[in-house]
Amino acid sequence: MAAAGYAGVVGHPIGHSRSPDLHHAAYRVLGLDLDYTATDLEETELVPHVLRLREDPAWRGLSVTMPLKSEAAEIADELSDLATAVGVVNTLVHRGDGEILGHNTDVSGIIGAVRAAGEIPESPRAAILGGGGTATAAVAALQGLGAAEIDAWVRSETRAHRTTTAAEHLGIPVRLRPWEEAAEHLAGYDVVVATLPPHGCDELAAAFAAGRGRRTTGVLLDAAYDPWPSAIARAWTRAGGAVAPGIDMLVFQAIDQIRLFTGLGLETELPRRREVIAAMCAAVGRPDLSAGG
Repeated sequence: MAAAGYAGVVGHPIGHSRSPDLHHAAYRVLGLDLDYTATDLEETELVPHVLRLREDPAWRGLSVTMPLKSEAAEIADELSDLATAVGVVNTLVHRGDGEILGHNTDVSGIIGAVRAAGEIPESPRAAILGGGGTATAAVAALQGLGAAEIDAWVRSETRAHRTTTAAEHLGIPVRLRPWEEAAEHLAGYDVVVATLPPHGCDELAAAFAAGRGRRTTGVLLDAAYDPWPSAIARAWTRAGGAVAPGIDMLVFQAIDQIRLFTGLGLETELPRRREVIAAMCAAVGRPDLSAGG
């Protein structure tokens, strides 16, 4: 395993990112001298930033957050099969020869966080809240969790075109359903992935909580994690369901990024994986999730 170099996370705003805490904790466990920093970049700044970095053999790659995920896909010289299918990139990997691979680790992050939060059936009834970039990763993740079809509750079917396009690439049926009817149906799902920004599900949460006698045994993952618990997470918990915050998704998606940034690749298991997960959880104040995911 390679022992030195640097990587980082880019996006705007970036001050709230917990990725440096997660990566530094992991590299300490692995005994690696790999620096990881956060850089605030807006959309017009990503291309020149990567152009400078790709000439440095010590650069390992970037974690990419909003609003740069679509642009990151265009910068990459090659996309992984998964990134091609979902159309969104959250990881740029420097191959050492100036070439850059684009990949999406949000998919494995969602899968890991859901599995760590609670038990789900082999073929779960699945739903997504929202139709943006994270929703495309959620489609692939829910397919990976065994869902045969997915309901996506959206405010605008037109804006959800990336979600339906990803579903076509992946070969899984996704049915777009009207947002205003979501509250009365949510309790019937085994897995729900909320992909909206912070407070994006607050009104839905109020409508869900207002329904008398609503009970669920499902798992809800809310990709937003600040503030936590979110309104939708509180409502879901009161109804009997299990919840996972977006920070858990961040922990599990970081595992694949660490494998890529350290040169292992996705085909090789991360050494001391449980210790790495436990250290990352401690770094961000989460319970030890190393037995799940």
